[in-house]
Amino acid sequence: MVDTMALLHPFSRTARTSRTAPRPASSAPPADASGLPADDEVLLDAPDDHLGATLVAAARGEYGPASELLAGTRVRAEWEYRDRYARRLTAFARSRGEWLEHWYAETPEDPDVLLLRAQLAVDHAWVSPARAELLRDVSPLITAAARGDDRDPVPWRLALDHARGTGAGHKYFSELWEAALRRAPLHYGCHVAALRYLAASWRHSHQECFDFADRAAQDAPPDSLIQALPSRAAFGYLTDGCAVEVTRERLDAAADRAIALSARFPAADPWPSEIRNKLTYVLVHLERWQEALDQLRLIGPYATSFPWIHLSEDPLAIFLKMRAEVRARVAQQGAGGPRTERVERTHSRDH
Repeated sequence: MVDTMALLHPFSRTARTSRTAPRPASSAPPADASGLPADDEVLLDAPDDHLGATLVAAARGEYGPASELLAGTRVRAEWEYRDRYARRLTAFARSRGEWLEHWYAETPEDPDVLLLRAQLAVDHAWVSPARAELLRDVSPLITAAARGDDRDPVPWRLALDHARGTGAGHKYFSELWEAALRRAPLHYGCHVAALRYLAASWRHSHQECFDFADRAAQDAPPDSLIQALPSRAAFGYLTDGCAVEVTRERLDAAADRAIALSARFPAADPWPSEIRNKLTYVLVHLERWQEALDQLRLIGPYATSFPWIHLSEDPLAIFLKMRAEVRARVAQQGAGGPRTERVERTHSRDH
C-alpha cells in the first residue's frame, strides 16, 4: 500500500483563501408544522437562477448564455461555481447537445467550450463497459481544456477522475494532485476526486480515506467546502458494506464538521443543497434524528440526486420517504418512544 502521507503532505502548505460568497437564495415555499415544505413543493436538482436561465437558452439551441456564464466564473475565479455549472451543462448536453456543437464550431479554442467537451467525453466513457479504454482516448480533450486557462482547476478535477477510471498509478496521480493544488488549493471538486481515487485504489481502506479528509479539513478555513470532506468519507464507509470498522466517534466528528459548515449558509439555498443532502444521509445512518430534521429544514425544497440515487432509481421518491421517516422518528423520541435498530448500510455504486 502506498504511503498515505505522500498524498497528504501538500495540505500543510494549503493557502487559507475564503470560499466565494454564496449567491442569493431563491424564495422557499411555505413549510408545514414540522418546518418542511410539502412533498409536492420539493424539487430535484433545481438549478439556481443563473444556471436555470442558461439551460432554458440551451434548450432553444443558444449557447451564448452558457458562454457568458462560464466566462464569468473564470474572470471572477469562482471555481466551485464553474465546476458545478460545467457538470450541469454537460448533463443537459448528453441529451440535447446541438447548442454545444454549434458553440465549438464557432469558437473551437474557447476555454469554456473545451471544458464542456472534455467533461462530456468523460461522462460518455464512464458509463461504458469499455470505460478504461475509452477514457484513454479522452486524454487529449482534458489536456486541451487544461491549456485553455492555466488558472482553472476544473480540468485537473477531470484529470483526477480520469486517473481513477483508467487505474492510473499513485505516482502519476500524485503529480496530477500537486498540479491541481497549485491552481486552487481549496477546490472541493478536486478533493472529492482525490478521495474517490483513494477509495477505489485502496479498496475498503476507509481509515486512509478518513485520514486524507480529516487532514484536508483541519488545514482549511471554517467556511471552506472542504469541511464537508470528512462527511463524504463517512458516506463512502456507510455505503461500502465492508466489514472494516470506523469508530462511531470518527463518524460523529465528520458529521459535526459538516453541520458547522451547513450553518454558515442561508436556509433553503440551492448552493449547499448537495452537501446538506449528503449530510442528512449520514445523520440518518447514525440515528441522529433531530439533527437530520434540522438539516431537512435547511434543505427546504432542494433535494439532490446525490446521495439518494445510491438507494433508488427514483431519488426524489426515496428522499421524500426518508423525510417522512425522520419526522416520525423525531416525534417518537419526543413522545419517549423506544430507539430503533441502526439503519442498514447500503452498497455504493460509485463512491
